[in-house]
Amino acid sequence: MRKPPEPEIITPHLLRGWPLPQPQGDKKARGTALVVGGARFTPGAVLLAGLAALRAGAGRLQLAVADSTAIALSIAVPEAAVVGLPENGGGVPDGLLAMAADADVIAVGPGLDDIGEAARLMTAVLDAAGKDTPVVLDAYALGALSRDNDLLRGRPQPVVLTPNTGEAARLLGDEITDVSAAAVALSAGRHAVVCLQGDIAAPDGRHWRDENGDVGLGTSGSGDVQAGIVAGLLARGADPAQAACWGTFAHSVSGQRLIPRHGRTGYLARELVDEVAYTIATV
Repeated sequence: MRKPPEPEIITPHLLRGWPLPQPQGDKKARGTALVVGGARFTPGAVLLAGLAALRAGAGRLQLAVADSTAIALSIAVPEAAVVGLPENGGGVPDGLLAMAADADVIAVGPGLDDIGEAARLMTAVLDAAGKDTPVVLDAYALGALSRDNDLLRGRPQPVVLTPNTGEAARLLGDEITDVSAAAVALSAGRHAVVCLQGDIAAPDGRHWRDENGDVGLGTSGSGDVQAGIVAGLLARGADPAQAACWGTFAHSVSGQRLIPRHGRTGYLARELVDEVAYTIATV
C-alpha cells in the first residue's frame, strides 16, 4: 500500500470548528438509532452500542437481538424498543423491517457470531432502509463484507466501517503494516468512511488521526461502544466523516478520563459509556 499524506490531527480546536448539529424539538428530532446484532450468548454488545448511541445524543433507540434474550434486554435497557430475531434461520421479522424503514441510522454487527446470519440481516435491513440512512458496520458484519464484496455494491446508503486491525486485514486481503495507509486504502476501496485504530479516512481523500487512544481501550466491548457513539452522532445529524472523527475522539478521551480511577488497563467498556456525554459536552 502506498503511504498516504500525513493526516490532520483531531484536537478539541479542530472539533470546535466543526460543531455537531444541535437538534431542536422532541426525541424524534434527535434521531432514531437502530442496532442489529446480539446472538444468544452476546446480547451485551448490543446493549453497549445502544447506550453509547443514546449518550452521544440519539433521541430514540431500537435494538434487535436473538429472540431468547430480547425480554431480558428490554428490561436492562428500558429506554429502548426491542425486537427478537429468530434463532433457527427463520425469516426477518416484519417488526425489524419496519424499524429499519423508520431509523435515522442503522448499526449492524455488534454481538453477532455467524457470518451468514450477519449477511442476511444486513441485506434485509438495508433493503428496507431509506436511501439516505447512514449505516455503521462492525464486527461480524465486517466479516460478512470481507467474504462478499457485493453486499454493499450499488447501495445508496452512506457507510461507516469500524474495523479492528484483523477485520481490516481481511477486508483488504493483505497484512497491515501501516494503519494509516490501510485506513485510506480501505476507505477508497469500499467507498466508505473508515475508523481504524485512531485513523479516520473518507473516500474523498480526507484523512484524520486521533492520538488520545491508549492501551486500555483494548478491552472487551470497547469496539461496540465506539460503533454506538458513531451511530448516535449520525442519528442527531452529523455527516459520516464528522461522526467518525467526533466519535473516535469521544471514545478515546472517555478512556483517558477513566485512567485516574482505574489505571491504564483497569476500566471496563460499560464505564466508557458513562463518560461519553460529558466528553462531547466539554470539547
